Amino acid sequence: MSSFIRPGIGAQNWVSRTNYPALNVIQTGPEEMSVYVNQDYAQPTAHLRRYSMRLDGFGSIQADYDGGELLTKPIIFSGSKLSVNFSTSAAGGIRIELLTAEGEVIPGFSLYECREQIGNEIDRVVSLDSERKLSDLEGTPIRLRLMMKDVDLYSLQFQE
Repeated sequence: MSSFIRPGIGAQNWVSRTNYPALNVIQTGPEEMSVYVNQDYAQPTAHLRRYSMRLDGFGSIQADYDGGELLTKPIIFSGSKLSVNFSTSAAGGIRIELLTAEGEVIPGFSLYECREQIGNEIDRVVSLDSERKLSDLEGTPIRLRLMMKDVDLYSLQFQE
């Protein structure tokens, strides 16, 4: 029941049907989706406003500057790459390690072998300083442990 787009300042933003979406969320670029919203409904100043956001940008797992950790439930994946959609500050970053279903670090996939991911990208392939290949773990139950600092993680995906 939380709002996604709040009414703006001024009475014209608080009339009936203002802030109603005029169209579903649609992809409007390779890294962007948009929603069109009625503004100033039934007034001479009525118009549509376009709001744009990154792909998969409706929600994120967020860590502040003090940092945070996320541990997934055991998952089974297929693929040879792990891709993340994320945004960090200049001081932020994210590292991902792979654990057994029981929580033990898998050699070759520790936090220290994962290069810290910094920046703002829709589809960044996580890189490792290891000879191990992610595809070696296909079909095996694993957990992901994410160490994050001043970051929004929007999505992650295993890819071929």
